Amino acid sequence: MSAVAVIRVRGHAKIRHDAVQTMEMMRLHRPNHCVLLPMNTTTKGMLQVVKDYVTWGEVRDETIARLLVKRGEVSGGGKLTDDHVKKNSEFTSIMSFAKALEKADAKLTDVGGLKPVMRLPPPRRGYEKVKRPYSVGGAVGYRGADIAKLIEKMLEGPKEVD
Repeated sequence: MSAVAVIRVRGHAKIRHDAVQTMEMMRLHRPNHCVLLPMNTTTKGMLQVVKDYVTWGEVRDETIARLLVKRGEVSGGGKLTDDHVKKNSEFTSIMSFAKALEKADAKLTDVGGLKPVMRLPPPRRGYEKVKRPYSVGGAVGYRGADIAKLIEKMLEGPKEVD
């Protein structure tokens, strides 16, 4: 089993009711929200219901750690730190927690006070076509390992203009 990153791409207009309910169960309430889920039969079924509104793929521990460092939030509005992970879980650092998440040995709720959703900015230069699957040049659907490229585009800061 491995972990998958699921990112909501489309907004709330004209969405089927079952897809709305499934995205609420996945905690994907707004576009550009990201969750990390273990890949199992339940997750596969949920992804099939929302495949026209989200994009997903398997993530490696480096990407998970970068995502947690840049966008991980704790209750009270603070950023996730190694110290917080050490105090509120059995893990010694964000990287060890990321490795456990990659192997699906841990969940985001294993660290006390960590919010399960990461709010990301839109990707630099925007999404591809949001109504087409990734396999034909769009933005939604299964991306595989290419999800890391999208997350990297979303984590990049604004480009400085000289």
